[in-house]
Parts: sequence; structure tokens; C-alpha cells
Amino acid sequence: MNFNRTTTAMVLGLAVAASPALAQDGSNRDSHFDGPYISGFFGFGAQTNDNGETIRFDTNGDGKYNDNVTTGAGANAFSTGFCHGEARSELFSGGCASDKDGIDYGGRIGWDSRMGGNLVVGGLVEFNKNQSKDGTSAFSTTPASYGIVRKLDYAVSARARAGFTPGGGALFYVTGGGSYARINHRFFTTNQVNAFDERRDNKMVWGWQAGGGGEVMLTDNVSLGMEYLYNRYRDNKYSVAVTRGSAPATNPFILQSGQTNLRMGDRTFELHTMRATVSYQF
Repeated sequence: MNFNRTTTAMVLGLAVAASPALAQDGSNRDSHFDGPYISGFFGFGAQTNDNGETIRFDTNGDGKYNDNVTTGAGANAFSTGFCHGEARSELFSGGCASDKDGIDYGGRIGWDSRMGGNLVVGGLVEFNKNQSKDGTSAFSTTPASYGIVRKLDYAVSARARAGFTPGGGALFYVTGGGSYARINHRFFTTNQVNAFDERRDNKMVWGWQAGGGGEVMLTDNVSLGMEYLYNRYRDNKYSVAVTRGSAPATNPFILQSGQTNLRMGDRTFELHTMRATVSYQF
């Protein structure tokens, strides 16, 4: 998704739509963006550029994912390399599929208050789902591939917003606040000899959002808008334990402590979303 072009289109579209709204009779426009409202939205989410992403390992059980998985000869078992996305095969030369951007949708309830003149402040509570996926893969010298894919299942967010309404028929605002999300993970590997135990902590994770947008009134109660949000979550609830399985005792995953834990190197999940909104103001 090209956000520069999308943002430009958003601004131009709102400017065109705002023209008739700003020309509404003054007896109506002073009541806009002052009170409760409900909104629905639909749009797209895009991953940040995560070239250089890795899988990290804890081979001695100290909880610090800063170890190399080494062979009996002392060589790095993952010297072949890493790539962002989902591995296409067991070989590094096969590359990885690109991360997937996906649709974003949900709804919110909120309250705005006019603070005198053209200043508007308010707050909202929102629920959204997103289908964007972020993956990372590692390749061992065996050869074999190992990877983790994660996606935002859903999020519940509370944000403040503050804006300016030139004449009452349109609102341009900034918004930000906290978010509470569930992130789903999927582990995959071509390794058929070790045993793998996905360790999920089912607790939700915290994050935050910040962005801005605009709305224009189509009628005295209905508005259309566009909104951009940057979303950032602390993804620290998932790892995979690798044990011996049917592998020989010389297997690199079990040489140091009998088990290796692995996880994605980047413990933050970042997402850009662009949405179209429709709101009903009571």
C-alpha cells in the first residue's frame, strides 16, 4: 500500500466533500460534532518494512534469546541465514513469501464536545479486526526451515481525539491512546526429527495507536471520513520449545541444555491502517 498517495487522495477527497458541508446554514452546523456518535469503518492494514528480521534462540534456558545454536564441531547451525516472510522451502535459496497486507474493519462509539469556537475534543472506544500477517523464517545447515507467522486477531482500543471544525460542517482531528490486542501465531518447520512445543500465553498484549483524519457531514446526522492510524503492540507472549524427539543425542538443539527455545527477533508488532468511516451523530 502506498500511504503517501493514499493520504493525498484522502485530503483531496475530504476537501471536495467539505465544500458543500461548510456552506450549510449556521443554525445547523453549530450542533455538529457535539455529543454521542457511533461509527463503522473499513480499510486496509500494511506491515512496516522488516528486512533483516531474525529468529532468536535461548539454548541454555536463561530466558535471554541471544545464543547461537551450535553443532558438535562448534559451527553455527543457522549460518545459512534468515528472511522476512514465510519460507518457500527448506533451502535459503528458495526465499520467503512476502508478508501479507489485509483488510481492517470494526466499529466504535464515542463522544465529542465543542469547547467554544471551532475546537472539538472527545474520546472513543473501538473494536477492530485485521487480516495482515507478519512472518519470519530461519534456515539451518541441515538443511531445514523454521518460521513464525503472526497476525492481529482483534483489538479493543480507547483513544482521545482533538480537532478543528472550520464552520461546523467538517472536522479535522488527531487521535491517540491505548490498545489491548490478541495476536495469533503459527509455527512451521520442515524438520521432521525434533519435537516442537508452541508455548502460548493466552493473555492479551498492550499497545498504543496514534494518527489523524477528517470527517464531513452529509446530513445533520451522518458523516463520512478517512482515518490513518499507526499501531504498535508488545508481542512477548509466544515462544517455541525444541526438544530431542527422535533426533540423535548430538542434535544441535539439545547439546547445551537438552532444549532450545526460539521466538521472533522483533518483539513489537507494527501496523499502519487506513480506513474509510461512516458515523451517525445523535
